[in-house]
Amino acid sequence: MKKTFSILSIFTLLIFSNLIINSCGSREDTVSCFPNNPINVTLNLNLPAYYPLNNINGWIYVNEYQSGTRGLIVVRTGTGFKVYDRNAPHICPDNNTTLEVKDNISVLCPKDNTRWILTTGQPESGSKTSLPPKTYPYNYDAAGKTLNIYY
Repeated sequence: MKKTFSILSIFTLLIFSNLIINSCGSREDTVSCFPNNPINVTLNLNLPAYYPLNNINGWIYVNEYQSGTRGLIVVRTGTGFKVYDRNAPHICPDNNTTLEVKDNISVLCPKDNTRWILTTGQPESGSKTSLPPKTYPYNYDAAGKTLNIYY
């Protein structure tokens, strides 16, 4: 009984140690040369420039002050919003690495034609990376139709 308890205790300790180590590790979600700029943008969806965000699958580019080095892509999903940085997450920034929306359904890196699904950020088949575009948190005030994006 004592030997069984000891083996079980060690086994349990090893499992929990492994879970803690793996859950606390830092996973890189972009390449190391990805620019890290403050993001702080407020969008009033009552304004004509932001009308597309009132409809599911509507999207816009945001190129305002404090919207990153190349701006943001904001898309309305069925459950809220997705806010993507326009820097490609998988290669260092240079000419031709600014992400673009193509055919209203995907995000494209023009340098290597890597694509992600616009509404989810998941890589499309044939993508050269498993990294999704970098996303940012937001708060949405439905009553005032105000979207605040920050980082």
